[in-house]
Amino acid sequence: MNKIYKDLFEKAVKAAENSYSPYSQFKVGAALLCVDGSIYTGCNIENASFSLTNCAERTAFFKALSEGKKEFEAIAVAGGHDDNMRESCYPCGACRQVMAEFCSYDFKVVLSNKILLLSEILPYGFSFN
Repeated sequence: MNKIYKDLFEKAVKAAENSYSPYSQFKVGAALLCVDGSIYTGCNIENASFSLTNCAERTAFFKALSEGKKEFEAIAVAGGHDDNMRESCYPCGACRQVMAEFCSYDFKVVLSNKILLLSEILPYGFSFN
């Protein structure tokens, strides 16, 4: 894994520190790399009504989009229990579909030990840019 993606993953680990996860005890952080080099981070924010919970990946995307960003290269995702952020933490289906709305097939998903393309983890998404 190259240095850019290693650094991106470390930013995701750091973002998980802000996780609000009293119900699952599973912290998740994400770091979204825009084509212009800017990075937006997010963490999971739970709610007693689980359907109102927001994932780290969508938090990062919505922050970037709300600031006018529209072109993305990669997202790093770190998650785990007991502050062990080195497990592979794959995005959920809802987050994958949000990625498909705003990214191309070759958008990269950086995990602790591998890099996958969005097309690999969501082969039949509703839309790809």
